[in-house]
Amino acid sequence: MIQKTLPAVPTTGHPARNRNFRTPEGISGFINTLVRAGVISEQQVADSIAFKRSRGETDRRQLFQILIDEFGVDREAVYGEFTRYYSFKTLDLSTMELTSERVAFIGQTLESLPAKLRAVAAANRILPFGLVENGAVKIQLITPDPINPELATIGRALPYPKYEVVYVSLKNFEELNREILVDTQNRPSALPMEFIDDDQDALVDELDEEIRRGHLAEMVDGIFADAVRVGASDIHVIPKGPRKTEIQFRIDGRLSLWQCIDDLRADAVSAVVKDAAKGPDRFERNMAQDGFVQKEVDGKLVRFRVSIIPIIGRELRMKLESIVIRVLQDPESRISIENIGFEAGTLKRFKAAIGKPHGIVVLTGPTGSGKSTTLLAAIRAVMDPSLNIITVEDPVEYFIDGTRQVKLNPKLGLEEALRAILRHDPDVVMVGEIRDKITADLAVKLANTGHLTFSTLHTNDAPGAIARLFKMGIEPFLLAYAVNIIVGQRLLRKLCDRCKVMEENIPRPILQSLGLSDEQIATGKFFRPVGCMHCIKGYKGRTAIHEALYITPAIRKLIMDSATKIDEDGIRETALREGMKPLREAAVELLRRGVTSVEEVAATTTTDALEDFSD
Repeated sequence: MIQKTLPAVPTTGHPARNRNFRTPEGISGFINTLVRAGVISEQQVADSIAFKRSRGETDRRQLFQILIDEFGVDREAVYGEFTRYYSFKTLDLSTMELTSERVAFIGQTLESLPAKLRAVAAANRILPFGLVENGAVKIQLITPDPINPELATIGRALPYPKYEVVYVSLKNFEELNREILVDTQNRPSALPMEFIDDDQDALVDELDEEIRRGHLAEMVDGIFADAVRVGASDIHVIPKGPRKTEIQFRIDGRLSLWQCIDDLRADAVSAVVKDAAKGPDRFERNMAQDGFVQKEVDGKLVRFRVSIIPIIGRELRMKLESIVIRVLQDPESRISIENIGFEAGTLKRFKAAIGKPHGIVVLTGPTGSGKSTTLLAAIRAVMDPSLNIITVEDPVEYFIDGTRQVKLNPKLGLEEALRAILRHDPDVVMVGEIRDKITADLAVKLANTGHLTFSTLHTNDAPGAIARLFKMGIEPFLLAYAVNIIVGQRLLRKLCDRCKVMEENIPRPILQSLGLSDEQIATGKFFRPVGCMHCIKGYKGRTAIHEALYITPAIRKLIMDSATKIDEDGIRETALREGMKPLREAAVELLRRGVTSVEEVAATTTTDALEDFSD
């Protein structure tokens, strides 16, 4: 039931005496007012007239609208003069208290309109705001565009004898509209159930027709297949407007535009992806959703993990969704610790660490640095029919034959899973990530009770992982004897061998800043990316670089001697003296061999920005 007892809305101005804003004379007079007020220049007027003439009858916008849209003239300054010139009522929402009663009134009044008219009101930025008791009951329609002809359509559709147009700034309007959207989503609909069903049926028909017309199901299948064939790790489905969707692939760690779907509804593209995935609801567009897709591509069974979140666009009426799809190809059987990029000395230490019957092996690095692949290779290296190997993951990215893989879910959290594993007679345990003190304690307990444990941490380097575990609350003596090795890892893009060219003009200070000696600079051959049909902007594929912090007696003593703080610098210096090769040094070695570029080394192994040296 619509409440009709709201207080009158305070406005300035008075009903228009002369609304001749559609005639050339009226517009001309208003444009002259803008020039006199200093809002626009005569040159801008001339340019806008020329622009309108070049468009002919196809562009029905008024001259002042063209000045705003095409020439960057301040919108609020123009409309401020407009409301004064044509005597429109105005309302400053920033000075008013927006009560829950008024928000409810707006939402209920909108819901009283048929679905198509609600869409018209949203598309044209029109909101019913309040009632004015002045003889006959009159409803106020607020809008940042007071000459919009759809105002009459909405005004006549509402159950009031008269309506009144009131101007509000675009910023005020959008802020209020956001409040209304939140209130509407949180409040049960006042519409009768049969009306909702009819509206839903209409939406189903519209989406299905759009999907058929654009062959969207076939198009989306092709996008899935393309992602697998080019080696993309992720597919991003990004709505750029009501009828435009960008498809981006993450290849070798970088996002790049793969395809643009124009002139098809963005929600129809989202609906096809949701239909393909197990789990998501096609018509739920107000909450995050997850799902899975499984497809056969070129004879291989490939899984795709789908993540959906609602986003807003320029038009607040549109319920848009961003979709990211992780491509989960089962790793090749040839992947092993010998061929994933370990340098000879680092590989020797890693083999020694995973060859122990107990202790923790920790992989560190940012998301997307290849930690899961390294853990897979390590599991394969220790795999034996006589061992009970259990993994705890969320989600399970790779199926590993010979292991028992536990997937976390709302009824089985990480802590509960780890406690259950302790009673499940494991020999080797892989924990997807040490997240907090509880999981760290359990991982240490596994390591100290005779289990080889693999896990990951998000730290910048290997020594930082010791400090992170200490800050989580793990006692130094437990750290010193539980941890076998910590391996920091990054992925570097490799130059395309078909198109890379030698770079002879790299400034010496840049090479020196990367740690190259004068002799290495003088004798080295360095290459830069070019780009060809066989690669992505000069790069093709990635390789891993590592730094391995092996827990030697000297490092163990440094950890044991810690009182209130881990001496990261001391640990790093000791590790370097004992042969640890830092990430930067490993990257520079690939640079000297022509595998990667100066830019890639600098970007991957430091947070400092590299100056452009292309000139």
